Amino acid sequence: MQKVISSAIVHGVYIVTVQAQGRKNGMTAAWVSQVSFKPPLVMVSIAPARYTHHLIKNSGYFAINTLSEDQVMLAKHFGFQTGRKVDKLAEIEHFEAGHGSPVIKDALAYIECKVIDTYEAGDHTLFIGEVIEGKVLKEKKGPLLFIWEKFF
Repeated sequence: MQKVISSAIVHGVYIVTVQAQGRKNGMTAAWVSQVSFKPPLVMVSIAPARYTHHLIKNSGYFAINTLSEDQVMLAKHFGFQTGRKVDKLAEIEHFEAGHGSPVIKDALAYIECKVIDTYEAGDHTLFIGEVIEGKVLKEKKGPLLFIWEKFF
């Protein structure tokens, strides 16, 4: 059924990054959405077993890095290994947003968010974040779309 859902609902591909407890981490995510204009709120859905989930709970901030259509390998880099064992940002050029969230220098755009609420939703947690900073880093590229066959 997941393949049908993924084919019927279009998602972008993002790297959600966080810094907490002296550690930086990022994970690939497709379940990201704007949920409000005023204030500007976004949602990211993350499984509690993910290391990023733990770090966001402790930090209270996260960044969403939008990938461009030519960054499938970068998405796989952040998606197929755990930050508990590997420093996924070690070889990736990045800088810190205002509240410390790592921003991938080569991302299409980024937004940093302050967590204002969380909701349990099945086997995931929805982190609702108020956008506090953001910038388009590349003007002339299109976003990477999640297509099941590219990742599984």
